Amino acid sequence: MPPGKRHGSAPPPVRGADRIGALPDPILQHVLSFLPAQAAVRTCVLARRWRHLWRSTRGLRVVGLDGADAVQGLRKFMDHLLVLRDRAADLDAVEIRFDRFSVADDEAYVNLWTRFAVMSRVRELTVHIGASSYLDLDNLPLVSQHLRVMNLDGLSLQQKFLDLAGCPALEVLNMQHCDISVGRISSRSLKHLSLRSCRSNSNCWVHVSTPGLVSLVLVRFGGTTPFLENMALLETARLDLSDDFDVCFDYDSDENSVPFNKDDSGDSVLLGALSGAKHLELVSAFQNKRFETVPYIQQVKDFITQ
Repeated sequence: MPPGKRHGSAPPPVRGADRIGALPDPILQHVLSFLPAQAAVRTCVLARRWRHLWRSTRGLRVVGLDGADAVQGLRKFMDHLLVLRDRAADLDAVEIRFDRFSVADDEAYVNLWTRFAVMSRVRELTVHIGASSYLDLDNLPLVSQHLRVMNLDGLSLQQKFLDLAGCPALEVLNMQHCDISVGRISSRSLKHLSLRSCRSNSNCWVHVSTPGLVSLVLVRFGGTTPFLENMALLETARLDLSDDFDVCFDYDSDENSVPFNKDDSGDSVLLGALSGAKHLELVSAFQNKRFETVPYIQQVKDFITQ
């Protein structure tokens, strides 16, 4: 046996390098932003350095737990989080997502968390409610100099909320499965608008006043046909008219079934504002062989029907 070497001695343990811990705080906080808020807060027990990282993350994901009491299970946790979070830290993105909620008990909390996000200078706000009924957002003006993107799903939205004059930086608005029984959606800054499977129970048109719009998606809108005001900058639009619309040019012949104004002026509720679009995709349950004869359509450079 060579000198200095003992039989049966175990090699010294090899410790792996803490590669994650070697990352700077901003990178770690960026990673924590992708976790549900509960998981992000639990990282405070990993080490002394992690104790307060969650307080300044650039993203906040408020995601409901499984079960009927999804929102209720988060109330106490969120009460503490709102108090302990660093108020000086801006939020790039906030996601509030639940599949179930109680109208009587939970709506106030979801509204509170939404307002907290806006006050925290959030740039992208997502509120997704997957329940069978709509969650009512407060009929209060939305005011933010920082909000750029808003994604809304499963909500009932009121007039003051959709008057977006108080959000001069808002450029993208996506609404899906929302009740928008209001008189007007207005924004001078909006560039991209998407309405998918939304509805209006109002007896009057929802006027869409977005003069700076570049792209529009309107798919399966239920209820009174939206009235699109001037969109001189519009480049692309996709309209799915598969569902029934309230007013048509000729009920006896669906060859010309395009929603038109109720004042018999001949102006189209939908198509008149789209004449400047470079690309228009139109999906209709009606016979569409004569859509090309509509004066507004003739001005579109790239027109596709299905």
